[in-house]
Amino acid sequence: MSHEVGAVHGDHGHGAHWEWSMWPAVASLGILALALAFSFHFVYHQSFAAAITLGVGVVMVLAGVAGWTSEAMGHGEGLSFGAMGWFILAEAMIFVSFLGSYWFLRLGAPFWPPENTPEIPKVLPIIMTFVLVGSSFTMHHAEALLHQGNQAGFRTWLLITLAMGAAFLGMSAYEWNHLIHGGFSISTNVYGTFFFSITGFHGGHVIVGLSIFLAGLPSALRGQAEPGFWRTAGLYWHFVDIIWFFVVSQIYFW
Repeated sequence: MSHEVGAVHGDHGHGAHWEWSMWPAVASLGILALALAFSFHFVYHQSFAAAITLGVGVVMVLAGVAGWTSEAMGHGEGLSFGAMGWFILAEAMIFVSFLGSYWFLRLGAPFWPPENTPEIPKVLPIIMTFVLVGSSFTMHHAEALLHQGNQAGFRTWLLITLAMGAAFLGMSAYEWNHLIHGGFSISTNVYGTFFFSITGFHGGHVIVGLSIFLAGLPSALRGQAEPGFWRTAGLYWHFVDIIWFFVVSQIYFW
């Protein structure tokens, strides 16, 4: 939707319009719902209210990302690639804050991990690493095929990338479920707090990346994938994969 604006200085009578979207507001309200779910569970101990709020929040975040992405398609790349670079820089600083706090506590602790910390399986995160890093290579190959005008090849490798990203999330959910049922949760000790916060924050980025892919999937299935859009989406996905190296090396193996 747009709002027509009258002629301004030097526009020679040509109207300009101000574009707006409801989807950023939807995603923001979804993030607020996720924060409320955290409070309901850990502060007020209202698990049912937390589950409901969590479900609403996840749906709103995904809908906001998908809707906003869909609106951007069909208008060329514009400033999206450069803007994505700045967005990635801002997100990287959040990860640096998380990891910096973890390093401060880790190096200052007399022993690590703290008491009540179970043995964290090491095989699964290695498999997760191969899957997620592999998805970066499949996405790069898909982008190369699209650049060559091979829509069918791009579509095939994009679907492989989606499947690998979904598999990573599935393994992460399995790991969380296994640890939580074993008595290790975000409230067990400071390591649990960092473990679930950092891996959960990264998992949220994987979900956003998959949502962007899903928003562009219909046009890709029609053979109308836009190189500018997928170049920007691919940049975000590669960032998510690179950040995982820092997460897995520091949280699991140090």
